[in-house]
Amino acid sequence: MEALFLGHAYIDVTMLTDEMPAGDEKMVARDYAVSFGGNAVTAGFACAKLGHDVHMLTTQARDWLGHMFAEMADAYGIRLHPRKVARSSLSFVLPNDGKRAILRARDDHYLQPFLRLDISSARVLHLDGHMADAAIHYAKAARERGVLVSLDGGAMRPRLEELIDFVDVAVVSKQLCKQMSFSESEMLAWLKSKGCRIAAVTVGEKGTFWCGEDGVQQHLPSLHVPSERVIDTSGAGDVFHGAYCASFLERPEAGWRAHFEFARAASAHKVQHLGNEAGLPAREDVAKALAEFSETAAAEAQV
Repeated sequence: MEALFLGHAYIDVTMLTDEMPAGDEKMVARDYAVSFGGNAVTAGFACAKLGHDVHMLTTQARDWLGHMFAEMADAYGIRLHPRKVARSSLSFVLPNDGKRAILRARDDHYLQPFLRLDISSARVLHLDGHMADAAIHYAKAARERGVLVSLDGGAMRPRLEELIDFVDVAVVSKQLCKQMSFSESEMLAWLKSKGCRIAAVTVGEKGTFWCGEDGVQQHLPSLHVPSERVIDTSGAGDVFHGAYCASFLERPEAGWRAHFEFARAASAHKVQHLGNEAGLPAREDVAKALAEFSETAAAEAQV
């Protein structure tokens, strides 16, 4: 086990449509994709696609969607450690002009305790804040064993502030800043005060604001993907997380700016494809994005 990814699993149905039906109308979508979904789950698939040994502790039901998810994981060599739920969770994702609307049905009523795994051989633990009991257990265990703990702080979730006490690399969203009434700069300062070695806030097209172990706040602009090539931004942040985990596993001696630069190129690849699976980058895709796209103008982006 190189890495353990812990979070909530979905099956995502992504549909491209020019209009949404209302009332008693029917519409025909221009295209669709069916894939795995969920923050840490998608990150885990991205890390596996980039060549790493990924284990995943996630929700799973004994239904058709659950069987589909298990087959998807098997195709990427991911070892599943399921926590039973009665029904699989489902998302309908509707990309629209560089943004996306999402309708979810989620079952987070767990039918069993989480599995206790030996993570002594792991080098990365990645969490998305779901399954707080399991997340805190494994974050503490990872801290004791010197395993890097990474957090996708996409939104406020139960016991998140307690969890952050055991996180090494916290990459959070603009949404979490708003929920906690923090600016990006204030969020970085707060994460550092909680003991995070690396703190970052992702802000979509504005890129990533972050600070390393020296505490100096920095800005990493996003890569400019022409608007006509942006198809589906859903999952781009999750791919970002999975890619920096992969970069760390590949080059632990490299600095975190290098890991984030690798991750933003992986995200630039993702947004050009419909659905999470189609957007997973191989290493050559990351190299191509790095070579093809330049940084966006950063004149107005300030921490």
